[in-house]
Amino acid sequence: MPNQLTLGIAKIGDLLLQNRITQVENGQGLSNILLSIPEYQRPYKWTGKNVNQLFDDILFAKNENKEVYRVGTLILHEDNENNCYYIVDGQQRTISFALLLHALGAGEIAFLNQKLASNPFNKHNIPNNYRAFIRRVNNLTDFDRESLCDYIQNNCELIVVITNDLSEAFQFFDSQNARGKKLYPHDLLKAYHLREMNNLDVEQTEKVVKTWEDMNQRDLSELFTDYLYRLKEWIKGNKALELNERNIDLFKGVAASDNYPYAQYYKGAYSYADSLNHSSTPFVTGLHKLRPFQINTPIVAGKPFFDYAKHYFDILTDIQNNDKYEGYLINDNEIVKTLNLREYRNGIGNRITRLLFDTSILLYADRFCPEIPSKNDLALLDQFIVFAFVWAYSLRAQYYNVGWLTAQNYIMGTCNKDGIINAFNLYKTIADSDSPMALLSVLSDRIMPLSTDGIAAKTDNLEEKDEEKDVYRNYLHFFVEYGFMRGEIK
Repeated sequence: MPNQLTLGIAKIGDLLLQNRITQVENGQGLSNILLSIPEYQRPYKWTGKNVNQLFDDILFAKNENKEVYRVGTLILHEDNENNCYYIVDGQQRTISFALLLHALGAGEIAFLNQKLASNPFNKHNIPNNYRAFIRRVNNLTDFDRESLCDYIQNNCELIVVITNDLSEAFQFFDSQNARGKKLYPHDLLKAYHLREMNNLDVEQTEKVVKTWEDMNQRDLSELFTDYLYRLKEWIKGNKALELNERNIDLFKGVAASDNYPYAQYYKGAYSYADSLNHSSTPFVTGLHKLRPFQINTPIVAGKPFFDYAKHYFDILTDIQNNDKYEGYLINDNEIVKTLNLREYRNGIGNRITRLLFDTSILLYADRFCPEIPSKNDLALLDQFIVFAFVWAYSLRAQYYNVGWLTAQNYIMGTCNKDGIINAFNLYKTIADSDSPMALLSVLSDRIMPLSTDGIAAKTDNLEEKDEEKDVYRNYLHFFVEYGFMRGEIK
């Protein structure tokens, strides 16, 4: 039999209750579509979090009166010998919709009667997710339950690809996944928060999207994965591993529909700051604009998220630019000049240590520096930069090799028993301080000088300068200059 490829659309009700594809290219439907999960398929890995998100997405589409809600792609391999259609891609979503329709009492679903592979994922996730749907459904009125069931059956659709050639089915599967593979966490967050902006007109939405797209996307990705995510975890005393689709909820924040007291508090604080900053009050009174964000507090979903991203993108850019005349926060700093030398920018250990330094300054600026800092604000910041440098580069100085495990243990303070000096959670210390003076007072007691006996880094040529750039070549020079080195330099 020659290879055949069929494209179509399947309403969820038709597919799972009537065993049919609603419509294919010739305008007709296909009957007797008996779905089956082949042995080579991976287990059912969706968790309660995934199915609750699916439930919320459907409710949102229904409440927005979306006539058609496309819920993904289903790739099927038609096996005439076994008289069935094997699911090559789309298993997770198809099983979940079947469980949801069953929870809604939609009728007999033959797809659920088949025997699945016996593995821990299938045994746990299928009954657990069904119970999750039952809990959600039981919270609906009879009318809302019937209305939702009808919407899922008649308005939720899958794009269906059917082929009688298995290798061709896998090619479609690979191309589908290749297209989606590079959706970084910040891309997923963009999609989520755009959905929350249903109160904005098209012009405003386009302006928000343009601002986002104008930012360097690699730098924007690093802002979330390396800086904001890690700070949120470190402040709480947690190790920060990797920002991915499983933990991006940290950046979803408070939705417009959330009316819990804590949510009202954060929405009110943002609304007040935003309203004041867009009024003439700051200009008339000479007051600083109010900062509507703090790294260690929830985000308000929708447009505020995009303002949040631009806000911290600009602050981090300022911190990482040591130009004498650009920005407010870091300008022609002698320590940063040395740290910007090529030998301290290359290698995993150097990059991790610099990240610790930059994130600590980012958190300090977020907590204590107004939009336009005064001379006194900058003087206090300069004092903090010295402490931040000594703290971060004490890690670099005491280890021959610095990796993520070493750095996380250093931040958590769990390597103190090995005689490592200055290993403590600086981020939590910053977040717990009520003022710059209180923080500097704590750090002056807590950050200790290194002993030359415990230094793994080279201590020769501490006074050597790059004459062309007028930069000290060894970062340990500043440990000596600021009194954070004890013992004889060899």
